[in-house]
Amino acid sequence: MRVERIPTLRDNYTYLVIDPASNEAAVIDAPEAAPVIARVEKLGVRVTKVLSTHHHLDHSGANPELAKRYQVPVIGHASDAARIPGFTTGVEEGERVRVGSLEADVVFIPAHTRGHVAYVFPGAVFCGDTLFAGGCGRLFEGNPQLMHEALNVKLAKLPDETRVYCGHEYTEANLRFALTLEPGNAALEARMTAVKARRAHAASDWHDATEAEMTVPSTLADERATNPFMRATSAELVASVRKQLPETPSDPVSVLGAVRALKDRF
Repeated sequence: MRVERIPTLRDNYTYLVIDPASNEAAVIDAPEAAPVIARVEKLGVRVTKVLSTHHHLDHSGANPELAKRYQVPVIGHASDAARIPGFTTGVEEGERVRVGSLEADVVFIPAHTRGHVAYVFPGAVFCGDTLFAGGCGRLFEGNPQLMHEALNVKLAKLPDETRVYCGHEYTEANLRFALTLEPGNAALEARMTAVKARRAHAASDWHDATEAEMTVPSTLADERATNPFMRATSAELVASVRKQLPETPSDPVSVLGAVRALKDRF
């Protein structure tokens, strides 16, 4: 499997998942058509599907144009049929999506939005705005319980080496916040140093971003070690949360909710 990272909008990632055996490709989370079309033409692949993780326009706005150009279906969670632009095909958790010889499991993770899904290909998860590198999405239509289930139950089942392809280049800001809660986390400090080095010479226009400055993908191992939303059992993190929000209960759902509240105003 080959994954192309396409910079879109100001900090979005659109992905092209390619099956080398068949030259088939799927577009995942496209807000702009032009950068996708340019990459497809450069690589000479055949787009057979457009996949959406959720309905927000910064992940789906280009669906109709791409679907028309390539004469392909637009796939998303069945509950979002009325909200995903160009929607044609609904999927549910447990179903699979094929791209040539590749298969992706659909995982339902309704926390950022109520119709959010992840697509789990061999060795890689495309998780939209639920799990970020070093963070998680805002709870626009969900709650801490749903986010805990998404991150620490469903996605946590994936192997450590699973590559995490999220929706935005937010890593440096996320890790800056994480360090306020776990300043003693050596893995987090090392990750921040590496991310700063990558982002030090970032292009002024995100559309011109090079692979050298991209911090995505991470791995599930990275997230378990450094992402505060997957570290609700860390004694240092819990102590930091309670210092700011003393009434926070010690259970993981409450801690995650408190961390999200702190991040929302960071």
